[in-house]
Amino acid sequence: MSEHSKKQRGLGRGLSALMADVSAASPQVTTGAIPQRPDRNVPIEQIFPNPDQPRRTFSQEQLDELANSIRAKGIIQPLIVRNRPGRDGEFEIVAGERRWRAAQIARLHQVPVVVRSFSDTEVLEIAIIENIQRADLNPVEEAMGYRQLMEKFGHTQEKLAEALGKSRSYIANLLRLLNLPEEVLDMLRDGQLSTGHARALITTDHPVDLARKIVAGGLSVRETERLVKQAAQGEQPTKSASKSPSSTMTKDADTVALEGDLSAALRMRVSVDHTPGGESGKITLHYNTLDQLDDLCRILTSMS
Repeated sequence: MSEHSKKQRGLGRGLSALMADVSAASPQVTTGAIPQRPDRNVPIEQIFPNPDQPRRTFSQEQLDELANSIRAKGIIQPLIVRNRPGRDGEFEIVAGERRWRAAQIARLHQVPVVVRSFSDTEVLEIAIIENIQRADLNPVEEAMGYRQLMEKFGHTQEKLAEALGKSRSYIANLLRLLNLPEEVLDMLRDGQLSTGHARALITTDHPVDLARKIVAGGLSVRETERLVKQAAQGEQPTKSASKSPSSTMTKDADTVALEGDLSAALRMRVSVDHTPGGESGKITLHYNTLDQLDDLCRILTSMS
């Protein structure tokens, strides 16, 4: 099957079908349950992580706890792996990287695995859904996982929302977070900022300065929203405000959703200001780097 035809079929075999395969191979372990026998035990040095794994942060404390459990009881739930592309005798993790890392801490020489045949698309899909279902991804990792699916495999926000059981606005709003500067994203990764804090910062032209104030002051999301609003009013000249009455008005849900869609598609902040009672308005694009400006120019040029 060609790559083009693969993209046209949406989310491959479908995430529910993929996770059914994983569940059949790795049942949930309950008291008294007998785990399914793995396909084989594989030397740990022959197993490698998935390079497209959306999860980049692993808590050392949680890994140590899991390693202690493995020392006491072994690995009850086998890792799901596939043959490593282009490398005979080696395997790539599809699900279970945390167990693999903890097994190394516990100094295991072999780990139990179930070998399955998955495409690159399916491996990425499974990695994302596995982590999301276990709430193991931070917001930045989750958003980057969604962007990988969209960029590498041509999936749409609608397809992702349907397959993951999320709303399209949830996907769009999460992708908008990636427009924030790297320093703010680091605060979000580290848990210094919540998703609500970060979402409020998307609309400001000074996200880094405000993020530092939020962290230093321990501000709530509601307080953050007020801070962002105050900063916007302070930046806006009186003349501009008098010419744009719509700028001081609360935007309706449709306009906010449209801004989110455009921001996610262009990967830069987009403001839509519609003239109340009319059919005119303006769209403002905010770029943070010259690279973003170059990308926008390429997009506009390709449409001509």
